[in-house]
Amino acid sequence: MEEENPETTRELHETSLYQEIRPTQWPIIYSPEYNIGFLGLEKLHPFDAGKWGKVYGFLKDAGMIRDDTTVRATEATERDLLVVHTKGYLNNLKWSINVAQITEVPPVALLPNFIVQRKVLRPFRYHTGGTILAGKLAQERGWAINIGGGFHHCSADRGGGFCAYADITLSIHFMFDRLQGISKVLNIDLDAHQGNGHERDFMDDKRVYIMDVYNRGIYPHDGYAKRAINKKVELQHFTDDKVYLALVDKHTNEALDEFQPDAVVYNAGTDILEGDPLGNLSITAQGIIERDRLVFSHVRSRNIPILMVTSGGYQRSTARIIADSVLNLKKQGLIPSEEAENAPKPRIAIPRSQSEGFLARFKRTCQSQPETNQNAASPEGGSSLTDT
Repeated sequence: MEEENPETTRELHETSLYQEIRPTQWPIIYSPEYNIGFLGLEKLHPFDAGKWGKVYGFLKDAGMIRDDTTVRATEATERDLLVVHTKGYLNNLKWSINVAQITEVPPVALLPNFIVQRKVLRPFRYHTGGTILAGKLAQERGWAINIGGGFHHCSADRGGGFCAYADITLSIHFMFDRLQGISKVLNIDLDAHQGNGHERDFMDDKRVYIMDVYNRGIYPHDGYAKRAINKKVELQHFTDDKVYLALVDKHTNEALDEFQPDAVVYNAGTDILEGDPLGNLSITAQGIIERDRLVFSHVRSRNIPILMVTSGGYQRSTARIIADSVLNLKKQGLIPSEEAENAPKPRIAIPRSQSEGFLARFKRTCQSQPETNQNAASPEGGSSLTDT
């Protein structure tokens, strides 16, 4: 008798993460809660902890999205996190010193944990909620983009590399558990760093195929996790556009043909950008935009749902590049949403005093004026009129 797969028998808990969205909303997910800032401590790490808000702002300024046409992420609860994370790991996060090690910001160890939970971990939980929701929206709309997320160094029982929650692993498990027709997922990781977190989580899970293209000479050097990579592409320092894009094009096409997934999770890190202090590669801004176009083109041409997360990127210019890439995907017709694009602007009720002309306001004021003694004096010694 065949053994039951524990993954298919897990009791599902109630969650608020899989929210319904309106047809007039883009499957683009963001929350102001994503951005991390507290006493300037976020500046002690090279990561731009306000990058996500800047991306969102650029997309709004370009006229692609509005607040009412995008989706707000909600915070992942402990029960949501326990779908993948161990209770022991979540308890470890209640010690500030452990969070300081994960975020690589030593002064965090000196903060009371309730502050760390609120100012550091809570934003990560919103990112995680956004990535989980992106799986559902990708299946419904064909694509979804979480402007944040991509914490690929975190696994079920350990964090690191500025990654406190395993949002990619969680999103995939939520898809397996809750979405019909999703039984095989391809994880394309194009961040400059090896995605050792989700690799450890799916080490022996044949439902997940991992393609990882990364600089072999930088963090995390996780030889054990490499065993889980199905298509491993190790880059040398200062790899340029021509070599990189040819490799991405070739191996993405091969992975899709070999595995034929039901969904794709795309970790679109921008730390491959030339000059990045941690990625140490030489990809131009236009190279990143073309990379994203290649991935979406291959996946969308096969009618496979794809969700994208933004992951690493340690230069101030990366927010602009991410936004430009999303705008290019729209221009190329790879992320359509006709109803969202043509959504009417919400009507704003204008107070009557602002919509009326001066004469109409003056007439209404005089008509509503109560009868008074004409000789009555105002406090200033003149006649009094009610302000309008």
